[in-house]
Amino acid sequence: MHSSRSLPLAAGWLLFLVLAGLIAGCASFEPPRPYATEAEALAARGEPTRRWSNDDGTATLEYSTQPNGWTCLMVQVDQGGIVLRQWDALAPENLARVERGMDKEQVSRLLGTHRSEQRFRNSGEEVWDWNIRNDGPGIAVLFNVHFIDDKVVRTSQTYVYPRDGALSGGWGHYAYPWGWGGGWWGYPRPFYPHPFVHPWFW
Repeated sequence: MHSSRSLPLAAGWLLFLVLAGLIAGCASFEPPRPYATEAEALAARGEPTRRWSNDDGTATLEYSTQPNGWTCLMVQVDQGGIVLRQWDALAPENLARVERGMDKEQVSRLLGTHRSEQRFRNSGEEVWDWNIRNDGPGIAVLFNVHFIDDKVVRTSQTYVYPRDGALSGGWGHYAYPWGWGGGWWGYPRPFYPHPFVHPWFW
């Protein structure tokens, strides 16, 4: 005979398992099915954030989800409107393609519309950031591209933590490399190793 106490306990465990399954399902990312034509992509997603013309006569449709999303669908189509390929511009393997010396247009073409930008007078850097998939502590992860004289000098990654409760107006205050953010929490690190990487710089 089961005690009356075991029923609430069993119900609690069942609820926990259901919630864990829902969270795991939300955390997984299912890329959209490949579109066959430009018309199909437009019908499914509407007008793109931007449309890039390529040197080979093709075009790339950009579907950014910034500032709060963490994907950016790129759909390349030929002159006849046939889809050649599609990919997530904010996938880790694409973030790794950011190279020192790239200009701003090259970075925009590669990663899509950025979330925000800041200038730092002491370092002379202008920093663009993108909200990306959260694989660490905190409430979000930002991928940062640092420019000096409009050229990429390095990248970093920032974990975003709430300050004084819930944040409003996007992510609110977040951390950049030590000493730049007025003591805000978080820390950056290079997103990918590089052959000549310094612990904190490209």
